[in-house]
Amino acid sequence: MKHALPGPAALHVDVSEEGQALLSLLFPQMAGLRVHRVEDAGDAVVISASCTASAACCPGCGSASSKVHGGYSRVVADGAAGGRPVLIMLRVRRFRCCDVSCPRATFVAQEDGLTGRYCRRSVPLTQMLTGFGLELAGRAGARLAGRLGIAVHSSTILRLLAALPEPGAGAAPEILGIDDFALRKGHVYGTVLVDVGTGDVAGLLPDREAATVEAWLKAHPGAKVICRDRAGAYAEGARAGAPGAVQVADRWHLWHNLAEYAQKTAGRHRGCLLAAGQGAEAGGDEEPAARDAQGQRPDPEVPPDGTLDACGRERRLVTRTRERYAGIRARLDEGQSLSAISRAAGLDRKTVQRFARAGSVDELLAAAVSREAKLDEFKPYLCQRWNEGARDAAALHAELRQRGWAGSAQAVRRYLAPFRKADRAPGPPPAVPKTRQVTRLLLTRPDHLQPGEQAQLAGIRAQCPHIDALAGHVTAFAEMMTGLTGSTGLDKWLAAVEAGDQPELRSFATGIRNDKEAVTNGLSLPYNSGRVEGTVNKIKTVKRQMYGRAGFPLLRKRVMLHPA
Repeated sequence: MKHALPGPAALHVDVSEEGQALLSLLFPQMAGLRVHRVEDAGDAVVISASCTASAACCPGCGSASSKVHGGYSRVVADGAAGGRPVLIMLRVRRFRCCDVSCPRATFVAQEDGLTGRYCRRSVPLTQMLTGFGLELAGRAGARLAGRLGIAVHSSTILRLLAALPEPGAGAAPEILGIDDFALRKGHVYGTVLVDVGTGDVAGLLPDREAATVEAWLKAHPGAKVICRDRAGAYAEGARAGAPGAVQVADRWHLWHNLAEYAQKTAGRHRGCLLAAGQGAEAGGDEEPAARDAQGQRPDPEVPPDGTLDACGRERRLVTRTRERYAGIRARLDEGQSLSAISRAAGLDRKTVQRFARAGSVDELLAAAVSREAKLDEFKPYLCQRWNEGARDAAALHAELRQRGWAGSAQAVRRYLAPFRKADRAPGPPPAVPKTRQVTRLLLTRPDHLQPGEQAQLAGIRAQCPHIDALAGHVTAFAEMMTGLTGSTGLDKWLAAVEAGDQPELRSFATGIRNDKEAVTNGLSLPYNSGRVEGTVNKIKTVKRQMYGRAGFPLLRKRVMLHPA
């Protein structure tokens, strides 16, 4: 940072006693200086001043000295005035240390609140730039400083941030929240520890391993309550690092986990809604359709469901699923491992694991045949256009593309094929809600649903007894969570779920039993991880400000030193 120093033609003003008082009011950091003159250097304002201290303490040994060894002038940059930078031409004194054992023979007296050793910026300016870095990072902080008349590079602001001291090791907050955050989503994760009472960040760890959490808790004792999600690593680390602390599973994470399992259950039983809709569609008095090219005749009394095609034949997906399930079960009965089966069958290990965990092939088929189709939302329009006389599949496909359809023309032809065999035009198919929509209706507070949504939910529950049972379990869990009655109601809820026939909820109940004490505390005590989730969102914002190129040390500084 270079500025033109005053030349012989520069405008200067000598400072009187009244001017000294005015400058001390406007620039309190210069209250201890004797200001001689203020000069206009064109691109900067230069203030000539000198230190007035007659004695100073040696920074090495602390002994006071009044022996002046000499002096020199130094330039200190200060905050801008009127949109122009301010330079202080400061005359300082060098004192001789009186302690002969001190390694410092001489030292320079620093002006409190203004100068520091080897610093070319004043203390207030350094603090200002550091604050810009904490809030905005390097580039945005440098742009803001430039708007204020302070020329600084973004790397300088980052260096000022890196030089800040981190908080020392102290006691952990009594109510501590732990959660993970993504350093690189899907690959690298870290851990944030937050004071739930104040929202301040107590620590930032580079991974989410149990040993790292354990080491931090042992170095920072004092946590009495630990709020966390249901991650096993955090549970293990908390037990080993703070065995006396009460672990509390966060209620939001519990509700989120329940929503995921409820969505799986609703998706598996969406076939009940499809069957009900197809039954209503086929309830008319249509004539039997003609045979197809293979001699098959669709049965109008038994409309095709998710396992059959339009001609009543078993879909290839269903046949393949049955064959794979039978083959995998046979290999498992022979004692083969999942990896060996994966290699022999040419399937991914997770696929083999999913088939192995299934209780029956019907459990797998329910999820496969009930999946949502991209064409579902366009089917009413196709039926309408067919009834209006449009028979060209290619033309209908072009119309769908204009309405947002991104699929192939073959999918449209497959859907229209049964219509060509019928003597009468089909009616519009009944609307079947999507899985996510069914899940939203199940998990929304009843008093927050519109009257039409309440009627829709009642119809869904009437059509499918499995979804009706799921709705009862969700309602019971919600009442237990909002009323904080987990200590008395959790065992009863788990027993009801385990006695049912829904494997997704049984899996959720198994996970709760593995962490039952923390879940019971979460459903009984008033603590939660709301402040922790807010801190995770703040970390995401800080990362985006630095365009993802900042390392963990800089991220740690910005997060830990930033006010809550």
